[in-house]
Amino acid sequence: MPKINFEKIVKANRNKVFDIATNFKEFQKILPEYFPSIRVRSIRDNVAVVEEHIRISGKELVLMTKHVIQYPELHEISVIGGDLKGSHIVEKYETTEQGTKITFDADIKLNGTLIITDFFMKGKITRGFANIIDEFAKFAETQSP
Repeated sequence: MPKINFEKIVKANRNKVFDIATNFKEFQKILPEYFPSIRVRSIRDNVAVVEEHIRISGKELVLMTKHVIQYPELHEISVIGGDLKGSHIVEKYETTEQGTKITFDADIKLNGTLIITDFFMKGKITRGFANIIDEFAKFAETQSP
């Protein structure tokens, strides 16, 4: 199954970048082309369960996710149901001289008909997640300090 790893430098303060990237309630407003629907099912302390419709490379996926947040350096996402069930994503946020370095590591599990297209999907999934991170970065860089 696809393993995805990449880094992104964002020219913005780490706390601001982290706040934007972990505020799932606002994803639908910030990036509606990627998140047509978000429903937060529960939040307890630093753990949230979220129902997400996410559009990656033109394909809409339905996910039930568990987000664990360790402010302001770590955001872990486990897909507990839906199209990518069993997937695990870790986003690390580090302060650098240029702003914030995001390290994105994912182990994507394809289910159902997605397994058949595994060979073709890795590149599309990688580009899709990279595009989403790029858009979050642009949004963070244009927000006031």
